[in-house]
Amino acid sequence: MKLIPYLMFREGKCREAFAFYAHALRGEIASSVTYGEMGTDMPEPVRPLVANIHLLVGGASIMGSDAMENCDGQATTSVNMEVDSIEEAERVFAAMSEGGLVRMPLAESEWALRFGMFDDRYGQPWMVNCLKPMS
Repeated sequence: MKLIPYLMFREGKCREAFAFYAHALRGEIASSVTYGEMGTDMPEPVRPLVANIHLLVGGASIMGSDAMENCDGQATTSVNMEVDSIEEAERVFAAMSEGGLVRMPLAESEWALRFGMFDDRYGQPWMVNCLKPMS
């Protein structure tokens, strides 16, 4: 398992911030997807915003996205748990979210075999990602 910082940006600044980080840290953007690329049911104002971006820097990485307007006080930094299998994603999500608040149920996404978000029973935000193989 990898623990990866996940940064949430307000006002559509994610793409700009990650371009800066990639340049300053001499990293590489491994993947990026907008809310519009995730599906047609997204409201027009959020369609061009970043739903998920992944920056590799040496052996480390950070991920991020533009926050949706209705994120109701969600913290701006989460810890992303990157796991290697669907089974591990389901196990970790169930164990860590028990007694907490599930913000996004564990399900397949544009970039992941399984992705979900929750605040644990202590109010700390977490994400679980079982990424799809990169092409």
